Amino acid sequence: MSGSDVVAVFITADTNAADNASISANERPNTDFTIGGTDTSGGVATFDAGRIVTATTAGTGDSGKTVTITGTDVNGDAQTEGTVTGPNTTTVTVSGTWSEITSITASGSITTDISAGIKSGATTGTIFAGRTRVRGMTGVAGGGAGHVFIKNSSATTGPNRFILDIDSGEAIEPYIPDDGILCEDGAYFAYDGTAVVGLSIQYDG
Repeated sequence: MSGSDVVAVFITADTNAADNASISANERPNTDFTIGGTDTSGGVATFDAGRIVTATTAGTGDSGKTVTITGTDVNGDAQTEGTVTGPNTTTVTVSGTWSEITSITASGSITTDISAGIKSGATTGTIFAGRTRVRGMTGVAGGGAGHVFIKNSSATTGPNRFILDIDSGEAIEPYIPDDGILCEDGAYFAYDGTAVVGLSIQYDG
């Protein structure tokens, strides 16, 4: 009897609530921020799924200074992005989608409080980072209606290969044709913030 090459990845709801200071709170460093918010342990911030990072300033004294974020993306690859934090009291979004933050550094001494955290919205991740076919999925929806997306090549910018509308609390058991959903450049998922409690996605591994 030949063995099956279909394997599964299990996705759980992201438990990291939106919080603009969950990575680093009210910092005025010379260069290096302390990674010590509620989403951190041992100087590293880790998220259950890919999240969007924000930087918030509490004043106008750091106009033009840049805060650089270093960590890993949803594929586990190293990622570094910089964002200007001024000129006024505001929250700005850092480019990229993050699964881990390992350091935050400033281009100069910070004179007003700056915090780093995560915003609400879609969560993302990797099914398989290579050519594959998604064969099926089963799970339970969360407390809010939303969507599950299967994407090719990237969890954030890749084209959608499958979009599933789901209602609050319903079983997730979509029909997927026998040939599966082809993702020639890797299969990735995204879902609206409360759309999933748990989801098993089967794919060719």
